[in-house]
Amino acid sequence: MNKPVTPETPAANFIRNIVEADLAAGKYATRHHAGQPGLGASHANAPLDDAKIRTRFPPEPNGYLHFGHAKSICLNFGLAQQFGGRCHMRFDDTNPEKEDTEYVESIISAVRWLGFDWQDAKENNLYYASNYFAWMLQCAEYLVSAGHAYVDSQSADEMRVTRGTLTCPGRDSPYRNRSVAENQELFRRMQAGEFADGAHVLRAKIDMASPNINLRDPAIYRIRHVSHHNTGDRYCVYPMYTFAHPIEDALENVTHSICTLEFEDQRPFYDWLLERLAEGGLLLRPLPNQYEFSRLNLTYVLLSKRKLIQLVEEKHVSGWDDPRMPTLVGARRRGYAPEGFRLLMERIGVSKSDSLIDYSLLEDCMREVMNDRDERRIAVLDPVKLVITNYPQGQGERVQAPNHPQKPELGARDIPFGREVWIEREDFMEVPDKGYKRLYPGNMARLKYAYIVNCTGCEKDADGKVTTVFCEYLPDTRSGTPGADSVKVKGNLHWVSVADAHAAEVRLYDRLFKVPAPGAGDRDFLEDLNPDSCRSVTAQLEPALKDAKPGERFQFERHGYFVADSADSQPGKPVFNRAVTMKDSWGSGIRNQGTGIS
Repeated sequence: MNKPVTPETPAANFIRNIVEADLAAGKYATRHHAGQPGLGASHANAPLDDAKIRTRFPPEPNGYLHFGHAKSICLNFGLAQQFGGRCHMRFDDTNPEKEDTEYVESIISAVRWLGFDWQDAKENNLYYASNYFAWMLQCAEYLVSAGHAYVDSQSADEMRVTRGTLTCPGRDSPYRNRSVAENQELFRRMQAGEFADGAHVLRAKIDMASPNINLRDPAIYRIRHVSHHNTGDRYCVYPMYTFAHPIEDALENVTHSICTLEFEDQRPFYDWLLERLAEGGLLLRPLPNQYEFSRLNLTYVLLSKRKLIQLVEEKHVSGWDDPRMPTLVGARRRGYAPEGFRLLMERIGVSKSDSLIDYSLLEDCMREVMNDRDERRIAVLDPVKLVITNYPQGQGERVQAPNHPQKPELGARDIPFGREVWIEREDFMEVPDKGYKRLYPGNMARLKYAYIVNCTGCEKDADGKVTTVFCEYLPDTRSGTPGADSVKVKGNLHWVSVADAHAAEVRLYDRLFKVPAPGAGDRDFLEDLNPDSCRSVTAQLEPALKDAKPGERFQFERHGYFVADSADSQPGKPVFNRAVTMKDSWGSGIRNQGTGIS
């Protein structure tokens, strides 16, 4: 792989350049569009397509979308937005054995969460490939009638042998020269359900000696006696993905069919198939064109579906929406911002070269958008009590804190203050390290938004653990008053009033793996799991956080960005997840920042 991408790397996008060149040349200006998918005849007399380009995001509904899918989503929908086009949401549901409506609903939710839609005032471009099965069969029957396809009765093992290798050409099937009439009859009987699974397949007739194995008479239809989530038991033959996909693009009038690099070797068959169908009058020109780009590769992340399934099934994580999982449902629950994904994809660009993106770049993008948008709140994650001995017993007051220091229009909130407050345990040291600026006996620091206090000592339990810190406050130093600057201090501590604090569970999520390349070489990837990827603490929160609604996100001052968990939060009893820390603690080698808690 190439060197890791950094924020300074130019964000080139070669597909954007292709689109610009195509539009400048008027390549798709004469396209007609009937307003819905269909074979060429349905588009021929329709008005000119008002969408300058058409792209599509075509997931198979057999799992949950992950970070890699976010790149494709942002690319396809982003190009359509930029160039006055439309992006279609299409489910490639041609494999009935692995697909489920649960995944359909999850995918729809994830794409919309990222900020994209396929519906406007004129069109609703939500499609299912299974709704095209009748047209696909029509295309297959044409290929048979034109001598471009035949029914092969070899077993799967026999086909594997005769297919050849990368260095050895394939051999013709003994059934390759069946007559058109015989192939038509057998294919009709396949559709009628007369044969068992695997008894026959329909193959394209191209070139068994081609150096590209994908052109050695690829299978285009197979027999499967299984119910489909959308079409039920209507069909017992189903198209192969490589056959269905280009036809789907053409039916929908797609101009730029964008996919990842593993499909590059399939492009010759994509073009061959569309050309044959255009020759037969089933499709109109200009035909769609396929372009490939490099998939997203992130350090500290695995995007292998097999390995993600293993993590879930063996309960190394709590499920597909576990906030440590690289799934979009997990990212949403963790508190990641959709704008952060869009910013990342814009910064890394699009190329054909594999690049390894450091996970910290994703985290930086999240911090950037969260810092701009999220209101501030106070939470003490590792609390120890501080008693202000000269503050009047039973007295309290309210101090003001801005909801966002750079956005005065968001206003301020009142925070209760009293004689006893919670502070972070790391904000007191009985014997300070060199350069320590917070509380220790004889030192002064400011309680943020409130008063300057002078530390007078502490109380410890039988094990020597500090249980209470004692201070005296300077009454004339309240923040926002003329005396606030009368005494200069270097330490500035956040706090929560003991009498008014709300205790809550806070989950401190971190990277799921502890090494940049999990499972590199022959190592079991499970050995690289980070044992500290999730820690749960009971924190003390300012009272304004008690009524946080699921999905609401805040910056906890000094600690990072946190979200009220969408699954476990209850009214008046939120559970918070840490989305990302305030600063990168991996690249610096510092794992314990802010509170002494990882």
